[in-house]
Amino acid sequence: MPALIASAVVIIFFLLLLRYRRSLPRHKRHLPTYLIALCAVLLTLSLVRFPQEAFNASVAGLEIWWHIVFPALLPFFIFSQILIGLGVVHAMGVFLEPVMRPLFNVPGAGSFVMAMGLASGYPIGAVLTSELRARELCNRVEAERLLSFTNTADPLFMFGAVAVGMFAYPAAGPVIAAAHYLSSLTVGLLMRFYKRSETGSPEPGPRRGRILARALAALVSAREQDGRPLGRLMGEAIVKSVETLMLIGGFIILLSVVIRILELIGVVAALSRGLGFLLELTGLSAALAPALVSGFFEIDLGCQFAGALATVAMDEKIIAAGMIIAWSGLSVHAQVASIISKTDIRIAPYIAARLLHALLAAVYSALLIGPAGMLLNKVAIPAFFSTVPSGSFSFWWSRTALMFNQFLWLCGFLIAAALFLSLFRAFKAAFFFSRR
Repeated sequence: MPALIASAVVIIFFLLLLRYRRSLPRHKRHLPTYLIALCAVLLTLSLVRFPQEAFNASVAGLEIWWHIVFPALLPFFIFSQILIGLGVVHAMGVFLEPVMRPLFNVPGAGSFVMAMGLASGYPIGAVLTSELRARELCNRVEAERLLSFTNTADPLFMFGAVAVGMFAYPAAGPVIAAAHYLSSLTVGLLMRFYKRSETGSPEPGPRRGRILARALAALVSAREQDGRPLGRLMGEAIVKSVETLMLIGGFIILLSVVIRILELIGVVAALSRGLGFLLELTGLSAALAPALVSGFFEIDLGCQFAGALATVAMDEKIIAAGMIIAWSGLSVHAQVASIISKTDIRIAPYIAARLLHALLAAVYSALLIGPAGMLLNKVAIPAFFSTVPSGSFSFWWSRTALMFNQFLWLCGFLIAAALFLSLFRAFKAAFFFSRR
């Protein structure tokens, strides 16, 4: 019945377009406006038709935001704003320029975004990239390159929520996480060629002298330029972080309701039938189609759907989860689009990178299943396997502590790489000088 009502509304809409087509603007660019308006009308009518289901979906989205997203991301959002205000990011930009520029063709300040994004997950990579762009620490093309591979899922989501909580198979965690990060870094390496003719932004601070001295000079200069007292800096960091999380919460609740409505009116089922045929051509089970369609809209629902499929082999579930997590869902895309809307960063390169990320994640997942997966299980961190997601304070405190530990490890690795490159350049210069 709902599908018939929706079909009737669509037919009437297009009949009206045909009837009054001569009086309408003839530019094809107006067609997306008509379609978006039609979709909004249909969704509004569906909310009136299914008020109880919409309310339940809204409550489910609110619980995810309040019990998971808010406590997990708030500390990282606050400290990232404080570190930017204190000039630490500017210092990292100078210090890690020798690592980030050759590999990813982005400024050294992108190392901070990469470390925070890998440690804390969606959508902090987009938030920090927008912040760097607003402070002119990178140009538009560099921001688009950076956003394409730094807005990733966090490890505890893949190890704890997906592998343990949804799949009840802890051994899937290392494969999913390794495939996710390998494919993300591959996307970053490929995106370095995106508009490579664009001139890179200059690194902050002085350009001469030892790299450590230049990094410290950039920190002092950025702090003096900011000028806010520490109390004001912390207060504004908290306010801005809470505002961003409120925006994210609104998108989570909205997309949760939209996905439930699409399930009720039969859109998800129709898309699943078409996708099932394509999956069979690739050798995967057609039963994965509903999970992939749900994951197209929302990452948690897609992974949960894949984990509940009893008739599908675990290997295929892992491949599907890798694609869903890499794509991240329209819910995350909507958050990113809203976050970057205040800058000149374009969303199209990010969407293209997510498609590439999903395909690469499927390939890496298939390659890592088997002997490579057994090796990953031996070197995986046991804490990830013993942690089961819940809403308790102790779990989310341990989650935040582990993510902060991962952030420190990654920063340490990048700093060590920068030191090695600096020493290598100094040794090479001394060697050639001694030969003259």
